[in-house]
This record gives sequence, C-alpha cells and structure tokens, in this order.
Amino acid sequence: MSKPKIAVVGAGKVGSALALLLNRQGYPVAGVASRSIHSARRVAEELHVPATVKPEEVTVSGDVVFITTPDRVIADVAEEITERGGFRSGQVIFHTSGAHSADEVGVVRSVGALAASLHPLQSFADIKMAMENLPGSYFALEGDSGTLPLAEQIVQDLGGKHFTIAAADKPLYHAAACVASNFLVSLMHFATELYSHFGLSQSESFEALYPLIRGTIKNISQVGPPKALTGPIARGDGPTLEGHLKVLRDVGEQECDLYCRLGLYTIKVALEKGSINAGEAKKLDEIFREGIL
Repeated sequence: MSKPKIAVVGAGKVGSALALLLNRQGYPVAGVASRSIHSARRVAEELHVPATVKPEEVTVSGDVVFITTPDRVIADVAEEITERGGFRSGQVIFHTSGAHSADEVGVVRSVGALAASLHPLQSFADIKMAMENLPGSYFALEGDSGTLPLAEQIVQDLGGKHFTIAAADKPLYHAAACVASNFLVSLMHFATELYSHFGLSQSESFEALYPLIRGTIKNISQVGPPKALTGPIARGDGPTLEGHLKVLRDVGEQECDLYCRLGLYTIKVALEKGSINAGEAKKLDEIFREGIL
C-alpha cells in the first residue's frame, strides 16, 4: 500500500526527524521548506528533494503537510501559505505543537484541507537524538475527525503509541509535559548546584547523582510515583528536614523557597502512599511553611 507524500515546513529538530524517519518508512517527501535555506538544504539534500524558503512551492505537492515551526508563528505560516495557494482540498495539515489546538492551522479548512495536531511527547536535544527518541514515544492527537486514521498510521509507522485529546485540554496536557521534562532539567540543575557548595563540579555532581536518578525512575516505572517515594518526607522525619532548611537558608532564599514548595507537594504524595498520617503531615507542613519566602 502506497504511503502519502509529505511536505515539511520548518527544518528544525522535529521537522527534520519526521521527514527522515517517515521517508525510511516509505513516505515520499515532496520537499522541505524553512526560513533558513541552509537548514532546509541540510535535510533536503539527504532526501534528494527540493529545499526552499517559500513553503507554498513544496506544500502544494504534498498529501500531508507538517508545519513544525515555532509555536508562535504556526498560525501566521499557515495563513501565509493559504494566501499563496499552497494548500488544496483533500490535504491533511498537521502542526506539532503540544500547547495549541488544531485551530492554529484552521485557516486551511477554507480551501477544503483538514487540520490536526500531532505532538510527540518527547524532548529533542538535536536531530540525531530526535530520531533516536521518537520511536517508542507517545503522540497526542487532536483535530478534525477525518485526520485521525492517518495520524494513527503515521504514529504506528514511527514506532510510537498514541492517545487522542480534546482541544480544550491541550494547555493542561502541555503543562504536565513541561513539569515532567523541563522542570526535571531544572531540578537536576538545582541538585548539582547544591553539590558545588562542597567542591564538586557540575559534571562531577551529575555523575554522582545519575545512578540515583536512574534508580528512582526505574522504581517509578515499576510501582508508580507514590510507592516509589522514599526519604525523610515519606518517613515523616521532621528533624532531618529542619537540618536541610538550616543549611539551605545559607545557600540562598530562592533555593530554600523552592525546596519548601516542593516539600509541601511531596507531603501529598506521602499521604497517598500511606507512609505518614495526618498528624505527621501537619508537622511537616509547618516546617516547610516556615521556610517559604
């Protein structure tokens, strides 16, 4: 069974990875467009397809178009291509934003094309890592009902899994993804910075902490977040926490405040785990609230 021809607008990490991976799965590529001709050529030359800074030159030839530009310009790009005759009836236009609904490209409906969003629930440091990380990842699908069978097939061909989501839930969905990915990076930065106060470099700190991080993630994957919780909050160990706050105040107000706010949330997790009772939770709550700015 022949695969639909795709065009990609935005030759960044996600767009480049999608073009390369889907081409390997038998999807012909009509071309690659990008604001930077250098970026477009980098991918297009590998695929032996046209590269351009004028998206309408390649989108009109695609059965499926992926708009993988930064979120802030998706709607503008879709409108510009539409005005220049780059979309046609029967096409499916996907954007890959996690935060926005299919309506970001809703203008394409005016020419008879269908609009949808296909967001990979994954982070990408570069194109190579994007290609390595996409297979096995989940994708959130949302948009015109006629696009879903094709979206599901694309995800399957990428070696991924999928779920559908309502347009109204996209901001909450994306916020959760940011907590799991972006804030995890910030937490690792926070932890390694604390280790620098007794002489370790950031790389040495991460190397020391990484086995703990890896073990914690493994525990979460096996028993879920509440049961994976260990440490002083899970034990109701107030004196240890008071000792932490004493030294954190010397490190800085922001660091102490962040620790306390994370601690308050973690009390909820410990209660869900059942390792502390309401009385112990109240004592821990008082300790953390004293440390908040």
